[in-house]
Formats: sequence, C-alpha cells, structure tokens
Amino acid sequence: MNQASMKGSCILRGLAAVLLFVAGSSPPAAALQLAGNVSVPAEELALGTIELPRPVLADGQALPAGAYDVHLTSRTASPETAGTLGELERWVEFRQGGAVMGRELASIVPATEIGDIAASAPPASGSSRVEVLRGNDYVRVWINRDGTHYLIHLAVG
Repeated sequence: MNQASMKGSCILRGLAAVLLFVAGSSPPAAALQLAGNVSVPAEELALGTIELPRPVLADGQALPAGAYDVHLTSRTASPETAGTLGELERWVEFRQGGAVMGRELASIVPATEIGDIAASAPPASGSSRVEVLRGNDYVRVWINRDGTHYLIHLAVG
C-alpha cells in the first residue's frame, strides 16, 4: 500500500469514528419527537383542584393537607436536566383562595408515553388522582388534562 492510499484510509477511518461518535451521542429519535406528541401551552394553565391527604413538602417548604387549585406556570426547570426537554418540566403552583401556598416541579407526559412511566391506570381525562407512594414517604399528584399527564411528586412532610 502506498503512502497516499494509507493516508486516505486513515482519513476515512477518522471520519467514520467521528460519525459513529456523533450518532451515538445524539438522543434517541423518540426523545426528539416527544415535544411534537404533547401540546403544552407556553402560558399559565389551571390544571384543576386536588385534595392532599397529609402534609407534604413542596420545593422544600411545608404544604399542609387540604384542597388546592393547581396551576401550571410558564417557568421551566432550571438548569435543564440532561436528556430532558425543558418544556416538559414546568413549575406548578398550589393555591388556596388565590394565594400561592407552594410550588413544585411537574413532569409533563403525553398519553402515548404514560404507560412507560406509571404502572397503574391513569385517571380519566379531566380528572386527577393523589396517591401515597413508597412506604408512605411520597405523594404523587397525577392530573390528566385532555390526555396530557402532569405528574407532581412530593415528599411527605
């Protein structure tokens, strides 16, 4: 093999290695298309009213048991978590009488993906479910609004 063909072979191998690295480091196609499968408004949205059966911690702050109106805000998680889409991690507010009593992050999951996230059947569209999880250490607020699922996980406080 002459020097020119060896040099060309090395260049081709290097190019192939770079292409394999770039292809391997890209997120899967499903993750890139996830935002197209779920319609989340950019502005604030009232998600519904829920009843917390016990005191919890929302963003590290005490939130007493009781009824709350849950509102999706326009604020996304910051900094963005690696491998997630920022618009699918948004802050929600727990309100009573119009006053914000607490805030927490909500994961937004389209109906096509909810089976991969939760083992139990989802609440009906337009309703919610509050569940105590993992040895009574956590509470999950699960809101289904028009087939888009909002999951909020709170530590018992």
